[in-house]
Amino acid sequence: MSVDSTVRAVVTGVGVAAPNGMGTEAYWAATLAGRSGIAPTTRYDAAGYPLQLAGEVADFEPEQHIPSRLIPQTDHSTRLSLYAADEALRDSTLDPGQLDPYGIGVATASSMGGFEFGQRELQNLWSKGGRFVSAYQSFAWFYAVNTGQISIRHGLRGSSNTVVTDAAGGLDAVGNARRQIRKGTTAMLTGGVDGALCPLGFAGHLSSGALSSGSDADRAFLPFADDASGQVPGEGGAFLVLEDAVSARRRGARSYGEVAGYAATFDPGPLPSGQEGTGLVRAIRRALRDAGAAPQDVDVVFADAAGVPDLDRAESRALGEVFGPGGVPVTAPKSMTGRLFAGGASLDLATALLALRDGAIPHTANVSRPGAGHPIDLVTGEPREADLRCALVVARGRGGFNAAAVVRRDT
Repeated sequence: MSVDSTVRAVVTGVGVAAPNGMGTEAYWAATLAGRSGIAPTTRYDAAGYPLQLAGEVADFEPEQHIPSRLIPQTDHSTRLSLYAADEALRDSTLDPGQLDPYGIGVATASSMGGFEFGQRELQNLWSKGGRFVSAYQSFAWFYAVNTGQISIRHGLRGSSNTVVTDAAGGLDAVGNARRQIRKGTTAMLTGGVDGALCPLGFAGHLSSGALSSGSDADRAFLPFADDASGQVPGEGGAFLVLEDAVSARRRGARSYGEVAGYAATFDPGPLPSGQEGTGLVRAIRRALRDAGAAPQDVDVVFADAAGVPDLDRAESRALGEVFGPGGVPVTAPKSMTGRLFAGGASLDLATALLALRDGAIPHTANVSRPGAGHPIDLVTGEPREADLRCALVVARGRGGFNAAAVVRRDT
């Protein structure tokens, strides 16, 4: 089926599960108030590990939101995904039961799958034997399990997929969903909710040197600051209902905004000194071109904000190359949640849509000003009121993945 680039895709529903707020409006209120969800980890005994902090989703009782039959077969991250997907569908007022089930699909992102579930079952295997391993281990750990569980729960049989591009995944999933809308699909449930706050989940990250070993929750994750010392991992993310604009208008749905542009690039291996961020520049420029927008049309950038000095400098250079020094306000609200792996970019996209709705740019918590080597207009201290019409969201994943998305107010 061919892609019709004239078809507009709008967001009609948003669902959020985040460390500083369960539910879209609770998260948004906490973000504007500068309330952080980063705290000492509670889900495992952190003694003996260099990582002491995490952005854990607090006060989530899955039994209150998930059917009891799903509890034994799902990982914690899948339960959070089901919650956010449910909220997004309710918010959109789209009733899948009243539509062609083959006209609605699911596109998600994942970086690790259900690793907490997997760690528990591996421990059972080692300590008790194979007959004590759950039969659900065969799929509960898998990268695509959230797409499957969401589609089964809501009877969504349209074209569906899962992307694995680390922290760029939340945007890549939305880009894939928009492509399906342009191929004729009526609506897509898309985004990412991710996280594996357990030793198995951290095993591949501890050796990277990118994680912060700080114990002060207010100072451990400081993107673009002079004293940035690494990332704090978190869990959560967001799901969006992406819909054909004509279909949405026909049924009288509210629109948060249009996903007007998207692009992805790849940096194949370490780049020579001074060339870091070139792939991100290409992604931004292609996303702007896809949206029919110029750099001066962008009112705010939601940064990837790695919190790792070299990566932050590369991002600052990329933004400076596209927009000029200090050319556009830049913010990193993930300073209040931690890095949510594949869920972070979709949460930033949801946050950008809320910012467009309310005319408020959330600030980068705990950072008083951008550090040396960051010629950007970083929003700090408190939210900044502005007439926002167009926002850019950028994301990078380990291994060379870059993604950028442009959202604009639907008029």
